[in-house]
Amino acid sequence: MHALPEPMEQWLAHLRANRRYSPHTLAGYRQDLRHLLECHPGTALDSLAESHIRHAIARMHGQGLKPRSLARALAAWRGFFQWWAPAAGLAANPAAGVRAPKAPRGLPKALSVEQAQVLLDRPGLPEPRGAIDCRDQAMFEVLYSSGLRLAELVSLDWRYSRQGGYESQSWIQLPEQEAIVKGKGNKTRSVPLGGKAIAAIERWLALRHQLLSGGQAQDADTAAALFLGARGKRISPRVVQLQLNRLAALVGLPVHVHPHSLRHSFASHMLQSAQDLRAVQELLGHANISTTQIYTRLDFQHLAQAYDQAHPRATRKR
Repeated sequence: MHALPEPMEQWLAHLRANRRYSPHTLAGYRQDLRHLLECHPGTALDSLAESHIRHAIARMHGQGLKPRSLARALAAWRGFFQWWAPAAGLAANPAAGVRAPKAPRGLPKALSVEQAQVLLDRPGLPEPRGAIDCRDQAMFEVLYSSGLRLAELVSLDWRYSRQGGYESQSWIQLPEQEAIVKGKGNKTRSVPLGGKAIAAIERWLALRHQLLSGGQAQDADTAAALFLGARGKRISPRVVQLQLNRLAALVGLPVHVHPHSLRHSFASHMLQSAQDLRAVQELLGHANISTTQIYTRLDFQHLAQAYDQAHPRATRKR
């Protein structure tokens, strides 16, 4: 492999020695710098302008490079010129104002209404009776009932608590049939708890003491936590994931179910019924409504599938 121009080699050496970049990252940056040179053979480094950068991105995009790869290339070029521009006497960084094409946002993987019902109704399985089963049922009902993020679920306390240096950030209020949740950006919101979720929580709270560490002094966090793990401490996100996957397998769902799938299902099912994007935005705690709008695409997919199956002259290619 031919060496790059000396300034580029010096920049990569600087990243390796002073920034401790990994060999994998440095190899990727080397390839990105080479792409820039190949797009403008014979052009001196100090003659490259923003128009050259835009042309290189357009050419690489035309060659099939994905938005993520283009973004990494731009980061490499921007970083190099930022480092080299002062020494070379350049007036500006030619890559500073160029942005890569946006990667298309993938659709969330939501369960159908029927799949959500199967997961939570547990057909063919006995009613939850032990502490672990009742805890799991309550967790999953809350996820689907309120559209919580996984981190928000495990942060819930069984009531508001303030003792010593501890103060609840998120908690449930069963009489009011709601949960107070501190989400992303430290923004607090109120979300409703459905009847099924409330009943499941009440069953779990009656058994919660069985998972508390017997005979050990409880710290404030453990005493306040709504959901506990088998060792008597606040449950971890990983345990929620594992238990949900276990239940999905037991009821025979042919899909991988992540806790976030229940949040996505909550959002898409609400939109299918209520068609109120602003209300769903508030319930999900999205700062920007564009984040919530992705669920309208899910809803359209649902409608499009029904159209294809029902309309006598649909015959559309999918």
